[in-house]
Amino acid sequence: MSDLKEIIASFPSLRTTVEAHNLFANKNLGQNFLLDQNITDKIIRSSLIKQNLENFNKSHVFEIGPGPGGLTRAILKTNPKKLTVIEMDKRCISIMEELRSKTGNVMEIIDGDALKYDFPKQTEPTHIVSNLPYNISVPLLIKWLYQINNYQSLTLMFQKEVADRILAPTSCKSYGRISVLSQLQCKITKLFDLNPECFVPAPKIWSTVLLFQPREKTLSFEEINKIEKLTALTFNSRRKMIRQSLKNMLNLDSACKAAGIECSHRPEEISPVQFLALTKALDQKN
Repeated sequence: MSDLKEIIASFPSLRTTVEAHNLFANKNLGQNFLLDQNITDKIIRSSLIKQNLENFNKSHVFEIGPGPGGLTRAILKTNPKKLTVIEMDKRCISIMEELRSKTGNVMEIIDGDALKYDFPKQTEPTHIVSNLPYNISVPLLIKWLYQINNYQSLTLMFQKEVADRILAPTSCKSYGRISVLSQLQCKITKLFDLNPECFVPAPKIWSTVLLFQPREKTLSFEEINKIEKLTALTFNSRRKMIRQSLKNMLNLDSACKAAGIECSHRPEEISPVQFLALTKALDQKN
């Protein structure tokens, strides 16, 4: 629909929409709404620029937890081939139905839990965009990391503390399991931080928008599953040397040598690539 941008421009403000639907953020759903359309437009614009894309007109975009529809409007302005929104709050679904009634069949609305939704593999380029509910942000990211070859990009907003963990380098206090899994599967770009005052209600913490793009060579489901289990064993006792946390592994010494690490290393001293090498070496030895 060529005039989609004009249609979106004719909509009432996000604040007016929220008031009309009596939409107050639900803490149990981890909701904090972005009601500044300049910011939601910036999120989509920044993501497209980093991907060297002008728009989503050849893509199927999935948005998780659209809330009052700020990001939804920003996505629609780029004329996506299809936009699927996944929402479990009936009040927000009502807003999505209003958007769909005015923008045509480009929109699909899924009433459900994104954690339980089976994202189908698409024939066209596929992107995920979300101001993630804080309480399920990491489980959702891990779910997508397992399926990363299905997507061209993930544009996701996290609590800044979680984003810092995802981006953390080795030998850093924030470095952990989610750092290893994310960095092995994706090139991650920090787009920008957001002040708490940008949200309604204002959370106590800053937020960060990250862009995830699959690496040229990604891990299979089996490989990432093994690394997830290994990092759970080590980071659950992050102050212990791996000779202690992995003491039940056969031939640990030779596996560490093959991976180029010492058994006296603690998990935060082991890079994502070394974790991958160690997983492969242990797999051969056990």
